[in-house]
Amino acid sequence: MKKKAKRKVNKKEIKLKPAKTKAKAKPKTSRAKKRVKKEDLNKPKKPPTAFFYFLEDFRKGYQEEHPEVKSMRDIGKACGEKWKTMTFEEKVQYYDTATEKRQEFEEATAAYVKRKESGEDLKVSDDDYGSEDVME
Repeated sequence: MKKKAKRKVNKKEIKLKPAKTKAKAKPKTSRAKKRVKKEDLNKPKKPPTAFFYFLEDFRKGYQEEHPEVKSMRDIGKACGEKWKTMTFEEKVQYYDTATEKRQEFEEATAAYVKRKESGEDLKVSDDDYGSEDVME
């Protein structure tokens, strides 16, 4: 009888089967259905914070002083650094503005909730757009 010649086996040639696992966990976001809430267009928007009122003022002055800077990133960084170094007394005017706007928002929200509970959802109808007779 002839003996079979043994050949050297390269480890790269051997393909090992992966070990079986009990249950493969599926990623939650890949196929999971996301519920999207319908946005109510009549709901009042939240007002900006004191920092955003400061940013609005700061941006105007900064762009006049540095016309070469076009990036909002750079402007935002400079604004953030300035805000951190400001004292509370310097920030008070922005906090006052934010507080006033917040109060207006809370009043508008209370009125909105009251309308919604009473059934006045402010649904858009044809009458809202002036359904006047068209002259030919």
